[in-house]
Amino acid sequence: MTLRTAFLYWLKLGFISFGGPAGQIAMMHRELVERRRWISEHRFLHALNYCMLLPGPEATQLAIYIGWLLHRVRGGVIAGLLFLLPSLLLITALAWVYLAYGHVPAIAAVLYGFKPAVVAIVIAAAWRIGKRTLRNGVLAGMAALSFTAIALKAPFPAVVAAAALAGWLGARRWPEYFRPGGAAAQGNAHYGPALIDDDTPTPPHARFSPRKLVLTTATGIVLMGGAWLLLATLTGIRNPLAQMGWLFTKAAMLTFGGAYAVLPYVYQGAVDSFHWLTPGQMIDGLALGETTPGPLIMVVAFVGFVGGWTHEVLGLSPAVGGMAGAFVAAWFTFVPSFIFILAGGPLVEATRGNIRMTAPLTAISAAVVGVIASLALFFGLHVFRTGAGWDWIAVAMSAAGCVALMRYQTGTITLLAASALVGLALK
Repeated sequence: MTLRTAFLYWLKLGFISFGGPAGQIAMMHRELVERRRWISEHRFLHALNYCMLLPGPEATQLAIYIGWLLHRVRGGVIAGLLFLLPSLLLITALAWVYLAYGHVPAIAAVLYGFKPAVVAIVIAAAWRIGKRTLRNGVLAGMAALSFTAIALKAPFPAVVAAAALAGWLGARRWPEYFRPGGAAAQGNAHYGPALIDDDTPTPPHARFSPRKLVLTTATGIVLMGGAWLLLATLTGIRNPLAQMGWLFTKAAMLTFGGAYAVLPYVYQGAVDSFHWLTPGQMIDGLALGETTPGPLIMVVAFVGFVGGWTHEVLGLSPAVGGMAGAFVAAWFTFVPSFIFILAGGPLVEATRGNIRMTAPLTAISAAVVGVIASLALFFGLHVFRTGAGWDWIAVAMSAAGCVALMRYQTGTITLLAASALVGLALK
């Protein structure tokens, strides 16, 4: 299977990968495991389980992982870039339309309809991830504690660190509560021989080497640190661009469980600390992110665009500042995902089945459920409460959205389209 064939597939995936992480992973499974047979079910699920435990967007990391396994570093870079670029371009264009024309009544009505749907989407995400992650009472209790901690304004990194410590200690006393579960535990469907099959030896480039680990990690540090130093030197350390670089680096490195886990931390920094955008704009950005292909966490590009636009970060036109903010946000959010896979993929394979290595990540995944639930609470308070009291129409729309998503498995795009129509009708 040639690199050109893979290039064309990853390019196609970048434009059609709607539906959030679950939909994107299902799409890759259907195409790569069932139809094209590039990789076996077991190898696909093994990669997926560990991508779900890494910080950052798991669907993006899975694409990088499979691209790297097939065609070395260049394959991983190509897979990741083609998965990300269509989404980045679309969300940047939508952010410009939002800021330039968001005051138009019809667009304002659509955004009114979007907001309750976004609350429902986040609630459904917490429910879906909780079903997969909270396999016993200990993990459920950790989710409840993390929800309470975030609601009481505890720093997100402190919650992650506490969960990791609890998992590390728990694995030594009660290992049965922290054993990895999820996809790989569901069995091994057979679709026929694959290019990379269950018994295919690990390719030489995917075998662990201390030298390659150090070299790749150092490259990542240079790419991240060099970019931030350049921003700080050219614009000043207190310029929003430099602040974005630091915030999104921490978000990429410290947040586990995918896009919905990253968002509370981004919300705390971008809305509460730096005031780059308002709570309402953050909800609108999440809604727009749900309507585009690619990783949902690309909403950080919306955050960067709005922050760059409103603060005119380069002293030029708002649009130029917005584009600079979007690019900076995307760079510092997604470069770590490439480094995690290219540097850590062989190491992760070598530690497969080691409970002491996986227990802290299992505990973090449980805490993430509570974090996502707290995000739904924050969004709900801003959407349902207005200056005149409670908006019961928005409450009813959100409740209907929860039923549609959790009971009838309605697609995200379908829900947002229906909510937009309701918003137009009401306004």
